[in-house]
Amino acid sequence: MLRRILALLLRELAILWRNPRSRMVVMAPPILQLFVFSYAATFELTRIPAGVLDRDRSPASRELVARLEGSPNFGPLLAFATLEEARAALDRREVAFVLHVPPDFGARLAAGRDAPLQLLLDGRQSNTAVGILAYGLELFDRFGRELAARHQLPLPAVRLEPRAWFNPNLDSSWFIVPGLVGMLSMVVVVAVTALSVARERELGTFDQLLVAPFRPLEIALGKLLPAILVGLFEVSAIVLAARLWFGVPLRGDLAFLYLALLVFMLAVAGIGLMISSLCRTQQQAIVGAFLFLAPGSILSGFATPIANMEPAVQLLTFLNPLRYLLVVVRGAFLRDLPPALLLDQLWPMALIGVASLACAALMFRRRLA
Repeated sequence: MLRRILALLLRELAILWRNPRSRMVVMAPPILQLFVFSYAATFELTRIPAGVLDRDRSPASRELVARLEGSPNFGPLLAFATLEEARAALDRREVAFVLHVPPDFGARLAAGRDAPLQLLLDGRQSNTAVGILAYGLELFDRFGRELAARHQLPLPAVRLEPRAWFNPNLDSSWFIVPGLVGMLSMVVVVAVTALSVARERELGTFDQLLVAPFRPLEIALGKLLPAILVGLFEVSAIVLAARLWFGVPLRGDLAFLYLALLVFMLAVAGIGLMISSLCRTQQQAIVGAFLFLAPGSILSGFATPIANMEPAVQLLTFLNPLRYLLVVVRGAFLRDLPPALLLDQLWPMALIGVASLACAALMFRRRLA
């Protein structure tokens, strides 16, 4: 039995390697997506288009505008003469925000009184607006403290000094790249398993497998193991890139990380085999894989927190193995969580894997019958 499974395994790997299109589909997209997501999908705001309506023109207001223009987070400032011009620019999305300095800003500061500012934000891009507000508050607070120290004005009694745990520089790549380890491995394993049987049927070679001395279980394992091997190879490349290229620390147990990845790949490989057993062409298999991969990525907590989702949607995430793997991967990279604490994420993936593989074997057996 082991010799027959090994023969099927080598056959599948040879088919993947000898076909240039299959080789490019399996190898190129994950590596390309790693760099595209890591550099493009960032939560940091830089070169934000901004505008200023300075109705004061005092030394204090000009210094504040110069601070804003010199910040690396904001791009070249557009100066507006009236509030109507600023509103029109926001409507046309020429700027993401406008700083409105009232005409008595400098006089109020000189008198030691509160000097309010107005920040007009484009609320159509809520995530960007929240980031702009955070950057703006930090810049204005620093400016106010330096101005108070310069003129010997009283400082606030409470001083906030934030500290970020696990990612002290708040580098978004430390959040994105570990998540890509799980998401791209899911893409590779599901794609390879979903296309395996569909490709055999479309090329007319599936009947040859049926008359060959292989049991249904052996055929299923022969289709399953190559996808896992390819997935482990891709994951190893991504982990090396994360550590050596992007500088993401790897603080946890590497052996436990690979154990979790293996359990996860078995779970999603069963889903891929289920899709493959239902499809007769590779085009159908690609559509079926997309129908799983798109909601699987969204409902995993990769980009948006699960706690912010609707309660009914949060219940669906418990059926998604990627939800549990992301906790393990990010814990292994950033937090050095002990394996005992990560076991709570491992056994749900194992249950999903048993269920998906059992369903795939049942559907596979019926297709062979």
